[in-house]
Amino acid sequence: MTATSDAQTVGFIGLGTMGSSMAQNLIEAGHDLVVHDVLPQAAEQHLAAGARWAEGPDAVAAAADVVLLSLPGPVEVRQVLTGPDGIAAGAARGLAVLDLSTNSPTVVRELSEELADAGVDLLDAPVSGGPEGARTARLAIWVGGERPVFDRWRHVLESFSDEPRYVGPIGAGSVAKLVHNLSGYMIQTALAEALTVGVKAGVPADELWEAIRHGAHGRRRTFDMLGRNFLPGRFDPPDFALELAHKDVSLACELGRDVGVPLRIANLTLQEMTEALNRGWATRDSRSAMLLQEERAGVEVRVSPERIAEILEG
Repeated sequence: MTATSDAQTVGFIGLGTMGSSMAQNLIEAGHDLVVHDVLPQAAEQHLAAGARWAEGPDAVAAAADVVLLSLPGPVEVRQVLTGPDGIAAGAARGLAVLDLSTNSPTVVRELSEELADAGVDLLDAPVSGGPEGARTARLAIWVGGERPVFDRWRHVLESFSDEPRYVGPIGAGSVAKLVHNLSGYMIQTALAEALTVGVKAGVPADELWEAIRHGAHGRRRTFDMLGRNFLPGRFDPPDFALELAHKDVSLACELGRDVGVPLRIANLTLQEMTEALNRGWATRDSRSAMLLQEERAGVEVRVSPERIAEILEG
């Protein structure tokens, strides 16, 4: 089937924990679905609901106008796209492929160039929301690639997502997903460190958790706070001075030593803040220490106040 025919058929490859629910939502939304998985039994519920089975990725591509992939990672995505019986082998010009997997931006860009020679449009469109989000169609999807391709197939993404969002050129969706996940795992590592020192210092875990949820950091969304100081580059006058924050972190690290809890992340944080103090930033906002990482990375992370307001109100 070519992408210029009147009918639109959706192909779906990868019916694992996430893919199974997304494919089911596509069926419930009324899409004509063709499916494939390395484990044929994974498709039983979808076939019972009206989907059609294809013997391989090439057969899915031959039957569909758009193909969605939900696969473990870069190796599997490359195999499904460009392997001997891959999508490229069965695709007509004009086919669109939306990779919902968490993938390498470098690999996605390489594959996009390879598929372009065959007239196939690739979008990286990783999802976030976990199994429950996939089941309830409440997923965030970050999309990289050609904007007109995203606009054309957005309605398909909306069948299993409440927030499909175009981010930028090919690879941009994968970058957003990796930054999101990295941030989350870094935060959870830091929280494990902080909570262990609190409990070992004598505060019951339930009381500690309940208490900190009602503090300044517990009451606001983690990423929203970036719009206050760091993203606009507003560190003067301070909301909370670096010298005071340095004192607080110093006391927390001292507590860790007193109760015998190793605080790797806390001590690294203290080192950053100490270096910032030595720059003469004591009376600037405590987030000014974040400028050190900008220097090391050789990039400035800035968003205009007007754009910040637009995003927060969005």
